[in-house]
Amino acid sequence: MALSLQSTYKLVSGYEIPVVGFGERKLTLLPQVDSAKYYENEAECAEAIRKSGVDRSQIFYTSKVPRGMMGYELAKQAIEESIAAANLGYIDLMLLHAPYGGREGRQGAWRALVEAQKAGKIRSLGVSNFGIQHLEELETYIQSGVGGQITVGQYEIHPWCPREDIAEWFRKRNIVVEAYSPLVQATRMQEPVLRNLAKKHSKTPAQILIRWSLQKGYVPLPKSVTESRIVENAEVFDFALSEEDMASLQLDSYAPVCWDPVRECKI
Repeated sequence: MALSLQSTYKLVSGYEIPVVGFGERKLTLLPQVDSAKYYENEAECAEAIRKSGVDRSQIFYTSKVPRGMMGYELAKQAIEESIAAANLGYIDLMLLHAPYGGREGRQGAWRALVEAQKAGKIRSLGVSNFGIQHLEELETYIQSGVGGQITVGQYEIHPWCPREDIAEWFRKRNIVVEAYSPLVQATRMQEPVLRNLAKKHSKTPAQILIRWSLQKGYVPLPKSVTESRIVENAEVFDFALSEEDMASLQLDSYAPVCWDPVRECKI
């Protein structure tokens, strides 16, 4: 399928998500906005959305329940606070930001998400940074009758942290994978493999990384505070990496640049 900046993937919830999003820790860019209560910028993001003149229906807004507010009551509070801060009518996607809080905390937080979804406050639900054991635990809990669907899994993913096992778990269930820090926080831009591919395709290393993510079937969430680079990050639909190119980025590496709850959270 040929992709463009206007392309979307259909979530198992029935809603659609743009194929490229933009991380919102220090900026605001449309049409897919990835925010979180932890970032302390939900109100600012929402205000920028309102001022943009773009119809609300054309914007996909994400927020997250923070690690320190797991459990039913705290998660319910976090959800209500995020909804109030955004004041957008509804949140398109709400994620559990990390698997902390133990089994009881994770299950209580999920139950709070399901209730908010049933009330029409959230459209789609998902998780971020959950290990396979946490995913299978949650899947069993959902199937026990609490309800809801995991529609999105959000992780740090790039050639130096590919997480193929987790991506495959989601792929088998038709769950969309979002890749945050797809540019490796600009720490790998001088890598020979990237420089060679950039030269071959007359693109930047950042564009190669975003294209890699797209061709893996992920929704990349690049972040930049520079307008020209934000535009550059969106100009990735006029070329394609060959099978050989993709193979050259299949690296024997596990080197995340962000926090790593996937491995840090053991219970």
